[in-house]
Amino acid sequence: MTDTPVSTTAAPAAAATSLDATPRQLWTCTRGLLLAAVILAVAGVALAATRSGDQHGRLDPRSADRYGSRAVAELLKDRGVSTRVVTTLDEATRATGADTTLLVTVPDLLTPSQQRRLHAATVQSGGRTVLLAPGSPSLPVLAPGVREQGSASVAARQPRCSLAPATRAGAAETGGVRYETSGQAAELCYPAGGLPTLVRLDAPAQGDTVLLGAPDILYNHRLDKQGNASLALQLLGSRPHLIWYLPSLGDVSATDGGDRSFFDLIPSGWLWATLQLALAAALAAIWRARRLGPLVTERLPVAVHASETTEGRARLYHKSNARDRAADALRSATRTRLAPLLGVPASAAHAPELLVPAVSARLPGTERDLRFLLFGPAPADDAALVRLADELDALEREVRTP
Repeated sequence: MTDTPVSTTAAPAAAATSLDATPRQLWTCTRGLLLAAVILAVAGVALAATRSGDQHGRLDPRSADRYGSRAVAELLKDRGVSTRVVTTLDEATRATGADTTLLVTVPDLLTPSQQRRLHAATVQSGGRTVLLAPGSPSLPVLAPGVREQGSASVAARQPRCSLAPATRAGAAETGGVRYETSGQAAELCYPAGGLPTLVRLDAPAQGDTVLLGAPDILYNHRLDKQGNASLALQLLGSRPHLIWYLPSLGDVSATDGGDRSFFDLIPSGWLWATLQLALAAALAAIWRARRLGPLVTERLPVAVHASETTEGRARLYHKSNARDRAADALRSATRTRLAPLLGVPASAAHAPELLVPAVSARLPGTERDLRFLLFGPAPADDAALVRLADELDALEREVRTP
């Protein structure tokens, strides 16, 4: 086989022609991904460290953090109201009574079965139940007849109602979930966009339920703003005992998920994150898929030895175990070169009924199975492929020999 013209200095015969990537090439290809992974890891650690204290003790009456509620608990203690923290539904339901205020900090965290048990225990207790920012997951059970109608930012608002605790407190920082009631008497206070963010519902046995759209008036760092302290103390201090319920996923009663599916248990943020990751992956695939049309033949910037091209293609065939493709390439090239030597038209070079008799006539008495050699099946292993290449080479030399 002849070489194509070369415009560069020929490499020494001993030079390696392996296509295996060198360590330097591997580092060049992967350093971008590694750098991105390191940046993401560092950013995640930094974000976790920065926000690790934000959620610690949130709405916990024992916590002095910004988002804790120790300040309001201490003020209630000065007014003679005892505060007891519970983390299980059993403790919360057992403590309900006419002289008790039950504060549920995260009602939406309760499962449907927990909500039904809590409502059954409080509706006839004669006490007060305060729900912080209840939404659609908990309102149908804990506050029938009340619906969530969007949200509003937390800001200083006037009560605009006749509820005594609200009128005495005056302006307070309220907002969050907005509510709409139907079919029942209710006190509607601190409207935002025409809808209340604080709702008081009467209950049997002189009890009531208070819905507070945002818990901000209970945070330590906001208690001294506007009328927040006054409103918080009046809502939570109407009875001598306060049960501060912090729902926990470790509560055994939370293991009953009701009829909710696995996807119902996944926070909505994770679903959005998954959708964004899928979109990013699709865009990355489109960006990397450069061959969106037919292949275009381009001239190489340098001339390459034919032997190097052959070896490179052979290594690709070997790597993918494509012995059938390799054998077809060898046989096709041999037939193409033999046809003009035997006077067979180029169009008939791959027709066994024309080429095989011509070879037999040129080499009378040969013991080779010419049809099997030139048109046979793929070799069974690499050794058979090597023998096929040797036999094809020997056959071509004999045909060329006068």
